[in-house]
Amino acid sequence: MKVVKRIYVTVASVGFVLTSFCYGCREKEDSLVDISKVNVTYTESEEDFPNPERGFYRYSETSASNFVPLDASSIKGYRNLQSIENANYQVLSTLLFRYYILDNLKNAAIPVAILNGIKTDMQAIRTAGLKVIPRFVYTVTSNAGNCAEGGICPPYGDASKAVVLNHIAQLKPLLQENADVITCVQFGFIGIWGENYYSDYFGDPSPNGNQQNVLSDQNWQDRIDVLKALLGAVPADRMVQVRYPQFKQRFAYGVHSLISSAALSEQEAFTATDKSRIGYHNDCFLSGSNDVGTFEDYGNNLSPRSSDAAVVNTLRDYMMNDSRFVVVGGETCSDGYSPQNDCEPAGKAQEEFAAMHYSYINAHYNNTVNNDWQDGGCMDNIKRNLGYRLVLESAVLPDNAVRKTEMNITLNIRNKGYAAPYNPRPVQVLLRSKSSGEVITLPFDTDIRRWYSGAIMLQGKLRITGDITPGDYELLLNLPDAYSSLAGKPEYSIRLANKDVWEETTGYNKLNHVVQVK
Repeated sequence: MKVVKRIYVTVASVGFVLTSFCYGCREKEDSLVDISKVNVTYTESEEDFPNPERGFYRYSETSASNFVPLDASSIKGYRNLQSIENANYQVLSTLLFRYYILDNLKNAAIPVAILNGIKTDMQAIRTAGLKVIPRFVYTVTSNAGNCAEGGICPPYGDASKAVVLNHIAQLKPLLQENADVITCVQFGFIGIWGENYYSDYFGDPSPNGNQQNVLSDQNWQDRIDVLKALLGAVPADRMVQVRYPQFKQRFAYGVHSLISSAALSEQEAFTATDKSRIGYHNDCFLSGSNDVGTFEDYGNNLSPRSSDAAVVNTLRDYMMNDSRFVVVGGETCSDGYSPQNDCEPAGKAQEEFAAMHYSYINAHYNNTVNNDWQDGGCMDNIKRNLGYRLVLESAVLPDNAVRKTEMNITLNIRNKGYAAPYNPRPVQVLLRSKSSGEVITLPFDTDIRRWYSGAIMLQGKLRITGDITPGDYELLLNLPDAYSSLAGKPEYSIRLANKDVWEETTGYNKLNHVVQVK
């Protein structure tokens, strides 16, 4: 349905492009040029489809002692609906998790052959139309024995601080060169699985460690130094995820910071500071009262360790507020804590995903938990709503426009996903000539990372330059990748959750409206 309104604009003699993002923009009625405005409505789609940097990720690993590179043709299939081993559900994926296990390099530099192997992986990921979440670790295996933990005993097999810092320095050029296909980097390096817990060199808060099971001031400082180095190695437009919310607090506010330390404010968000670039990977989503140590105070030289209800609630509130502005993901852990990790109403899986602004989750682990979502009837919702899901509800668009004047448009979008996009990308209105196919790009001045869950109203004045050929132009919305290497690839553009809008061959979203440029 289209409803026509009429406004009048004065022809200006400005020939450059100027864009703005504004609220309540007023139209001038100067009666020189008759402009018709049309209200256009759109139909939401319930389809599950691939969109970049969100959703269920596919798992992979390789080791320095036996490096097996990725195969582009195999991983490209992840974009299509596929069955998961030991699972009762299928997923389509644009994300690949990759463990790089530096198992034989605990006392050595990373060989050139391994660095080249990682570069080969990155090219395969690029060819496949995916993005990667890398985590560099030294071991993903545990040793049973006569220790307090029994099943996980020291020595654990990670590396010293000096070795870790040297490896990060070696990885920096690689991370910088391949930032286009890196969606975020997980902190890793410390402890088994890179989860910063069972560590030979950075403090061991397990029952195998010191009597108080705390992390000392020096343990915290060593961890902070490694995170600082990794943030410096990763490009400024990419985030680094840590395992525990308290680690971010200790990094941002010091080793004696309180668990009541402030979360990111909206003014601090997306400013490329270290604090604004630290997100979270919870590898025990909804597992137990504190997600198996996720929401826990690990103490320091002046304070004891604690995980009572007050601590858990305080750290949960901190992550809930902070996560609105950073990337959050992870995996489920144990089904023994059911029903809280089940579908509603028995559990609160969807509620937790939304509260903590999750963008992705592991498709492979733990399937006993994930299978319950399929059985419980909420899996389809989770598939659709992890990360962003942008629905174009309506638009106010001009029927005609005049060269050297501003074209006013309004887009009403609703983000039905759990989170906003976390990496920057352009927002563009396109004019595509009906006669020649020429595409003219009009940038929209908005930060897509602030398209939080809920209603989004975009109002813009887009300048039509004088050199545009008069004629009929289709209006389209383009949300491409920020990197030029990927900007022209449709698989890296965001697709709106609407019927009859997506152009698979171009990656454009049709606004289903034609404007006549005079």
